Amino acid sequence: MIGLALVVAAASLVAGLAAAFALRRAPTVWLQLAGLAALSVGVPLAAVLASGWVMFHMGADRKILAVAAGSAAAAVIAALVLARSIAQSIRRVSDASVELASGDLSARAPVSGPNEISRLAAAFNTMAANIEQLFDARRELVAWASHDLRTPLASIQAMIEALEDGLADPADYLPTLRDQVRTLSRLVDDLFELARIDSGALSVELEETRVAAVVESALRLARPEASNRKVELLAYLDSEATARVEPDKIQRVLSNLLTNALRHTPSDGSVAVHLERRPDDILIRVEDTGSGVPAEALGRMFERFWRADRARPADGAGLGLAIARGLVEAHGGKIWAENRAQGGARISFTLPTVGST
Repeated sequence: MIGLALVVAAASLVAGLAAAFALRRAPTVWLQLAGLAALSVGVPLAAVLASGWVMFHMGADRKILAVAAGSAAAAVIAALVLARSIAQSIRRVSDASVELASGDLSARAPVSGPNEISRLAAAFNTMAANIEQLFDARRELVAWASHDLRTPLASIQAMIEALEDGLADPADYLPTLRDQVRTLSRLVDDLFELARIDSGALSVELEETRVAAVVESALRLARPEASNRKVELLAYLDSEATARVEPDKIQRVLSNLLTNALRHTPSDGSVAVHLERRPDDILIRVEDTGSGVPAEALGRMFERFWRADRARPADGAGLGLAIARGLVEAHGGKIWAENRAQGGARISFTLPTVGST
């Protein structure tokens, strides 16, 4: 009857191994561990029942010990197999994190294994992609900032050398030098503002404001450039619209949008600002009669230093719309761009009304 006892022990071992491999396919770690607990109880219990049967028929302690040892070994081996499977899934995520920490921004973790580990790997991959995008944006920022700083600096240096060599009258270069210094100052201010937006250090001091007055102020500042370009400025304003905003920052948003619209509007065209109250917010639209925005540019025009035509020189550094987006979002609003059915482009943004949350 020893053979019968060995058969019971072997059956316990095989059943435990089969259950362990089946548990590896459970979708969650919780189910795997719960199954392991059930296995640890079920296999020994089945073995005890079998041992009782053997004992009842044979009365041999060694045979009972063999059956119990077989069931215990099955539970231990099943636990080791399952633990190894879980550890391998976690190790793959850990290896990817080590690669990312060492500077490989393309490192990604395989999305496999139980649901908890799959979600962990997916979250890690999202984080890694965001970090890679952030570093790419930073490299692009440094490259374009260097380019846009170098141009006015080179011009200033050339004029200073000409003055030192006595090749020009200082009075002839003073207006140009002043313009170049103003360009540098504006770029440095824009970079500083972007740094504050990116770091979350930008704060807004909200006050109840009649938005039409802010729009009118921005229009007054834009009129000289509009006159030089022979572009008509139009305004359709709800004079009673009020919002909790920081007026200077909203005026800067409008100035950036108006400057962008004027640059893309041909002579004898027009730029219009619409201000209207809605149930939940205030909507402001800046529309032009230019050529519109290419489809591929609609999703990218709020990126810093992005220009639709890289070959065409631009008056600005390409930061105005990026700053406008940051300032609008700091107020709790949204900003977007679209093409008008009548031709031209429209950039719209919203502001929360007084009393809204």
